[in-house]
Amino acid sequence: MVFLPFLVMVIALLLGVPIAISLGGAGILGIYLCTGDVNMVIGVFGMTPFSAVADYILTTIPMFVLMAFFSASSGLARDLYKAGATWLSPIRGGLAIATVFACGIFGAMSGASVAAASVMSSIAMPEMRRHGYSEELAAGSIGVGATLDILIPPSVAMVIYGVVTSTSIGELLIAGVVPGIILGILLAVAILVWVKVSPSHAPATHHVSYAERWASLKRIWPSLALILTVLILLYSGVVTPTEVGAIGAFLSGVIGVALGRLKWAGVKEALKLTIRTSSMMFIIFIGAMIFGTYMSLSHIPQQIVGIVTAMNLNRWVVVTGIVVAYFVVSMFMDEIPLLLLTLQLTFPLITSLGFDPVWFGVLSMMMIAMGLVFPPVGMVAFVVSATANVSLIKVYKGTSILMIAIVLTTALIMVFPEIALWLPATMR
Repeated sequence: MVFLPFLVMVIALLLGVPIAISLGGAGILGIYLCTGDVNMVIGVFGMTPFSAVADYILTTIPMFVLMAFFSASSGLARDLYKAGATWLSPIRGGLAIATVFACGIFGAMSGASVAAASVMSSIAMPEMRRHGYSEELAAGSIGVGATLDILIPPSVAMVIYGVVTSTSIGELLIAGVVPGIILGILLAVAILVWVKVSPSHAPATHHVSYAERWASLKRIWPSLALILTVLILLYSGVVTPTEVGAIGAFLSGVIGVALGRLKWAGVKEALKLTIRTSSMMFIIFIGAMIFGTYMSLSHIPQQIVGIVTAMNLNRWVVVTGIVVAYFVVSMFMDEIPLLLLTLQLTFPLITSLGFDPVWFGVLSMMMIAMGLVFPPVGMVAFVVSATANVSLIKVYKGTSILMIAIVLTTALIMVFPEIALWLPATMR
């Protein structure tokens, strides 16, 4: 009977019920089954909406989201892509590599892989088609590149992980830097190998003058300065992650106005979209907290920890099973709902086995990145297919080939945890 709420939640999700209502409804049912007290249910339902979101650290989310929308309104994504394409034009496959890095940087600024995939599909796909790139390579570089945002600060998914698990958000955000760089390099190598083995997927190189290359840098220095400022402030610990978000949002707005691209109408639209996006995240968070109350009352996490401990399994077998489960579920669900849904079960188990919470945060992000682009679902793959008007089969072919880089990066993080933990350790 205690597992009935899980069944109700799964059925609700399959029927298309919004994730917040599915979580909250299943949680209310679970609380009643555990206590049999209607007043308890009413009390939780009355107090949780306020207590769940009345946390100062959660203001980091709307600040990062506002920075993203200001950056999008200012055309920074297009500038990043054009600069990368200009400098990498002498390399076969250079446009695809430029797409990966532009997707990653803009994705970090937009806070969502799906948003980055949608925006970059409209920018990069026409350009790569014009230069003769195959749709497989073009769509693959957009799709996989868009998942880099999960690692590169400021990552909203990392903030959610930190809030739910009470892990240092500053350390989590910095922990994604080195793995993000490694993944970006491996993706570039994967593209170079792909076009070397099968040159038909990328055209011969084309020459761009040095004058044009240097001119392209003038358009992106504000974006690079903004990202560098955010990273330095996070790493130094001079200000909190929430204050970093506020500074980043302010500076992105100033940059847009200074460049003459962010008008009053754009400011209003960015504010409106920020309120809408943040409200959606907070509603999901409320539902997850109600479900979390049921989890606490049912003692399910403790029971799972006890069962796994009694099985006396090697801890690496357990963590491998968890990351595979994350990979599978992430094919059907976006990163934020997935984290809110699963961490209440997986995090106590991981910490009981002695794994570092920051390391597991990075590892879980890698699994989510895989699931977002892997068949048969892969939400980002669907977005690229619809936005860029590319066959879903071609998108999956491209993302599956380039996903080798994500697999290799994940293996490196598991074998050498210091890749994720070294930089945060220097902050302490």
